[in-house]
Amino acid sequence: MLYGLLKRGLLGPALHVVFRPQGEGVENIPESGPVLLVANHQSFSDSIFMPLLTPRPVKFLAKAEYFTGHGVKGWFSKGFFAGVGSVPIDRGGAKAADAAIKTALRLLDQDQIVGLYPEGTRSPDGRLYKGRTGAARIALTARCPVVPCAISGTEKVQPTGKLVPKVYPVTVTFGAPLDFSRYAVGLWAEVHGTEHEHTVLRAVTDEIMQTLAEMTGSEYVDRYASDVKKAPLAPPEAQAAAAGNAGAPEPSSRI
Repeated sequence: MLYGLLKRGLLGPALHVVFRPQGEGVENIPESGPVLLVANHQSFSDSIFMPLLTPRPVKFLAKAEYFTGHGVKGWFSKGFFAGVGSVPIDRGGAKAADAAIKTALRLLDQDQIVGLYPEGTRSPDGRLYKGRTGAARIALTARCPVVPCAISGTEKVQPTGKLVPKVYPVTVTFGAPLDFSRYAVGLWAEVHGTEHEHTVLRAVTDEIMQTLAEMTGSEYVDRYASDVKKAPLAPPEAQAAAAGNAGAPEPSSRI
């Protein structure tokens, strides 16, 4: 109820008037049944504009801390995340990933749309980073349509670390559902729980990320974004210069 009130009555109309976000390929969202919506992740605002332009409610998995805060800020945080369809997940435990996957599968079993960011965290620099295999595991287990979603403009609306958004055009593009039936029917049952499981999960994940790279036009980086945040990459220009100098002789230390 709150989701619909925010989207159609309180928040949604204002966002449409101010930002004029554009939704493309909306017809690729199945009208009913379970759907796994996978998207690139550049900004906190992704979780606002993507469901705003999706014709059906979207459930996101959000960290439990968003629902347990105190005071006015805690009340607002809980109300907002509940209102946009987020489901609290405790990400602090050793089996947090398993709990998130089970929750996603439960929601899909209820014929809902589950929104996921395969990168696992926001991109630190606008490039597209290596995907985590959780989305692939969910897709193969649930055997549901996987709709790729390319979000652009939100990195300008609300860059990481910025609280106050700027007005900037936002476009959310929904691609044709990805077909993983060649894995889900037979093969996944055979490799599940074996040493070959990760190979299949990585193949599916890489196909998802390749599709998102093509849709967004973003440079793809074969590293996890969370690792890059701990040890940042050099800017692309510096990497190119380093590559160009790789074969050059070292300067002599002798005069």
